[in-house]
Amino acid sequence: MQTRDAAIVGIHEYPSRDVHGRLSPLQIKAQSASRALEDAGLRWSDVDAIYDAGEGGGMLAGLTIAEYFGIRPNVIDTTAVGGSSYEFHAAHAKRDIAAGKARVALLTYGSTAHSAAQRIGVGGRAAGRHPADNLDVFAGSTLVSNYALVAHRHMHQYGTTSAQLAEIPVATRYHAMRNPEAVQAMKDLEFLDIRETTIEDVLKSRMIADPLHLLECCMISDGGGAVVIASAEVARNCRKKPVWILGAGEATKYPENGGDITISAAAQSGPAALGEAGIKPSEIDIAMIYDSFSITVLTILEDLGFCPKGEGGRWVEGGILRFDRKGGPALNTDGGGLSSNHPGMRGIFLLIEAARQLRGESFSQVTDARLAVAHGNGGMLGSRHAAGTIILGRE
Repeated sequence: MQTRDAAIVGIHEYPSRDVHGRLSPLQIKAQSASRALEDAGLRWSDVDAIYDAGEGGGMLAGLTIAEYFGIRPNVIDTTAVGGSSYEFHAAHAKRDIAAGKARVALLTYGSTAHSAAQRIGVGGRAAGRHPADNLDVFAGSTLVSNYALVAHRHMHQYGTTSAQLAEIPVATRYHAMRNPEAVQAMKDLEFLDIRETTIEDVLKSRMIADPLHLLECCMISDGGGAVVIASAEVARNCRKKPVWILGAGEATKYPENGGDITISAAAQSGPAALGEAGIKPSEIDIAMIYDSFSITVLTILEDLGFCPKGEGGRWVEGGILRFDRKGGPALNTDGGGLSSNHPGMRGIFLLIEAARQLRGESFSQVTDARLAVAHGNGGMLGSRHAAGTIILGRE
């Protein structure tokens, strides 16, 4: 039976995607947390649980983050599973609140990946960090090459085309152009010819890792944000209407003999979250899906059950992922990692925009949106990765 133990009651997305070294990740986290608490009508002293992926303080994050914020939490969770960390955190916050261990949970993220010129996606991977690295690092495998491998396999196995994959960045850019912060981000990051794009635009953009084109790859930005999750008792007295966490699922996947790299860990986490929420994929209005690359979204949409495996290419045709179309959920209505922000780990922004939609506050607002999914993918599709699925609903 669906329960409403915990809800998102406060959100904030740091507006700049290019901080020019003016702020540290910790400062972005703190400023975002302050604004999210204000959004909820809560104070720092109300926070009794912190969830942190360590991006602002390394391996000692669990020891330093509470001190930096000046609070004494009863719960400190430092789960770090890449871009899906914040969906894991939301699941853990719901569980801890339901168990009576906390009343107000704070999730924060901050990154200066752009200012620090981090080579996300195209840089080489250092060997020796994982026991299985000798199987792929020696061959020069990069992050983007793993995703390209999945795309090629999906094309070979199911007949998916580059034009079908291009539907995803076209939809997210359509939404980004309605989001002033996303438009400013593209200007600050020196995008060329900033406008709505077409399938042809995507296919004519330069090849990054065959078959993935430039416009199918996420940007590298600075940024951050915060999410406040509260118990039902607290939520009902907050400034904004609560966005309830209805279901959660967590999973991991890794290379194995005979494994299918076109199937992501979402095939495990998705049914768990949907089952807990007691809903079907067809009921979901908003799909906030981690869009590191176009193929990431396509495989996850399939694995979450929006369409049968292998039919994603045909299913996304015709712009059905736009907020003003019918036939599928509205995809990444903030512009996504492809056209709004991607500071390295994008999971928290999925929760933020999903909450905006269910509050009626999005720039690409879906009429009468009632249910949303936020799905984070951490690690590398086609290799070891984690999946966190959160189902959200309004009153």
